[in-house]
Amino acid sequence: MRAMNLHDQTAVITGAARGIGLVTARLLAEAGMKVVLADLNSGELQEACTQIGPERSLGVMCDVTRAADVAELVQQAEAKFGSIAVWINNAGLARHRWIKDYTESEIDLMLAVNLKGTILGSQAALRAMIPHQRGHIVNVISTASLRGIPSETVYCAAKWGVRGFTQGLAEEAAPQRIRVTALLPGGVDTAFWTDASEREAPKQLFLKPDHIAQGILSCLKMDDFCVPRELVLRSLDDSDFTVQPD
Repeated sequence: MRAMNLHDQTAVITGAARGIGLVTARLLAEAGMKVVLADLNSGELQEACTQIGPERSLGVMCDVTRAADVAELVQQAEAKFGSIAVWINNAGLARHRWIKDYTESEIDLMLAVNLKGTILGSQAALRAMIPHQRGHIVNVISTASLRGIPSETVYCAAKWGVRGFTQGLAEEAAPQRIRVTALLPGGVDTAFWTDASEREAPKQLFLKPDHIAQGILSCLKMDDFCVPRELVLRSLDDSDFTVQPD
């Protein structure tokens, strides 16, 4: 048994130009890892890599819903930093609407980014890690995968799908000596909420991105023989809350 040696190991993080992804990239770089940040926002991606430093980071434009983009992400990561030890599927988005008000394009977008994106990223990570018989995949999901929430029905559907997929992935990956962790944050104070809805969220009850990043790092540091299969993170003051239709 041995703990994952993070020093000079390579981590790929999707949705890494801001929020949880960016804070996690900074923290892993501080822990001695080389980080590959994937995102669609080129400006924020470049700024993030500048902050971390070119010797420890690489920014790659990537649409996680496209298999070709994800394959290119693997290729660039391995070309720059070598084999991939950690893959964090963090990219996600939400559109909070009453179910009667969703457009088809909004439904497609949430299912594609949250569910398909996690599947494609995990598939690519597993293919890259199997030859080394070692690695750790972390899927950042949500407590929306634990309960149905009014005005978040499609988001819940996507996240329930990701949680079920992650459980199956963990079983398939274990014989290859690859660990899989599902991380389920409650509310986190990021731009995610502004993008999701015009309604005001109770951010005073929410965690900060650093809390989630610290949770990820703690999982990565655990002994290889121990698999943190599912970690739920919520603030002490966070409780289930619902909103009423207008």
